[in-house]
Amino acid sequence: MTDFLWALDDFVKATGGRVIGSLPPGVLAITIDSRTAAPGDAFFAIKGDVHDGHSFVAAALERGAALAVVSEAKLPELNPDGRYVVVDDVLKALERLGRAARARTKAKIVAITGSVGKTSTKEALAAVLGEQGRVHFSPASFNNHWGVPLTLARMPADVDYGVFEIGMNHAGEITPLVGMVAPHVAVVTTVAPVHLEFFDSVASIARAKGEIFSGVVEGGAAVINGDIVETGILLEMARDAGIANIIRFGETAGCVSTISQLVLKPDMSVARGVIAGQELTWKVGAPGRHMAINSLAVLTSAWLVGADLAIAALTLGELTAPKGRGLQHRLEVGGGEATLIDESYNANPASMRAAIDLLAQTVVGLRGRRFAVLGDMLELGETGPALHAALAEDLGRAGIDQVFCAGPLMRSLWLALPPGRQGAWAETSAELKPLVLKAIGPGDAIMVKGSFGSRMGPIVEAIRSKFPSVEHPIDLTEA
Repeated sequence: MTDFLWALDDFVKATGGRVIGSLPPGVLAITIDSRTAAPGDAFFAIKGDVHDGHSFVAAALERGAALAVVSEAKLPELNPDGRYVVVDDVLKALERLGRAARARTKAKIVAITGSVGKTSTKEALAAVLGEQGRVHFSPASFNNHWGVPLTLARMPADVDYGVFEIGMNHAGEITPLVGMVAPHVAVVTTVAPVHLEFFDSVASIARAKGEIFSGVVEGGAAVINGDIVETGILLEMARDAGIANIIRFGETAGCVSTISQLVLKPDMSVARGVIAGQELTWKVGAPGRHMAINSLAVLTSAWLVGADLAIAALTLGELTAPKGRGLQHRLEVGGGEATLIDESYNANPASMRAAIDLLAQTVVGLRGRRFAVLGDMLELGETGPALHAALAEDLGRAGIDQVFCAGPLMRSLWLALPPGRQGAWAETSAELKPLVLKAIGPGDAIMVKGSFGSRMGPIVEAIRSKFPSVEHPIDLTEA
């Protein structure tokens, strides 16, 4: 007997649709991408910014999709012999299905937001909880208006834990998303000057992040970074939401989950501290102070949803950084070895400084150098040039030898660097790529970072293509 994700009757009732054609008794999975549609899937024909999913309904059905969820308005344009659940609005139908998935589960749910670290924290928590039960979590960064309901709709009824990432770049975006998720625990990793193009201050960003507390279920908890200027705003918003159990994490006074001793190493960290009143020593398999601090949020959240804290601590030691977020590669270069740090997924001033600190801690070989290969940080508004130029001080303090810059905003950093630290600048990452490849030598450590739109990922791939790997680290996103 097939274990359906959704029985057809429940699916139709939840989406509020009507059936056309001969449909199977249930669906195995949910997709919004016709290219990955598989037999038994329900394909939701969502209208995106560029494409309308209704243009790909035929392709999804040809690939074996059990059915397509389509809008009443688009039905006349589709093959009358198709297998459809017809709804008023496809995205709203997906949201209704997501809410139904949340209503039917007894899982403990954690929702995570923050300007920096929400994805790595989500994946670390999912790995920790996955050692102690069946966990469902959002793949990649499915944290927006379609990613959150899609992840909810994909959640099986019998999981023990659910971990959801919730993002935003405008005020008011988190409230409806966290309302669907209805978490038992809401986490804010940090607040930083991100998306300043859409906000008048960092305090406004904090208030937008604090919307996550509005959806916490009765008797739930808030886990808040206690080391930031905006902690007070978050505390006030959590209390206003009626949350009594508020736990601050960090290194400053007043933090309940805190680190008393921290040893940072090139490939990992060892911490000693207190998690919600319990003394603990643990290892974090991914390097960097920021990963160690966020491990406090991971362990605290795991404890709040009933996981064994000692087992959770052991699991953290087995983790590595995800692809694009600090994943390290050892490469054969000129008869020696070099280290490549892939931070190419995204960037903002706070995460850029954390990556620079990580590069500073990375061991280099004899005559090896530390290279920072940086692309534009986007969505910073009129403050962008100044925030880029300010990184020159961080790079100098960290002792970075050479800085390679790509993009018009990074021109401001380039001009702020002393001549001895200027590696190269180019208008685009494609133009910068050959200059970086030419500069790499044995013993070097190279960190590549930039906003997704600055396209720094191809530089990482070019480096890995030119220089063979010495070893292949475990990628948490694919494990």
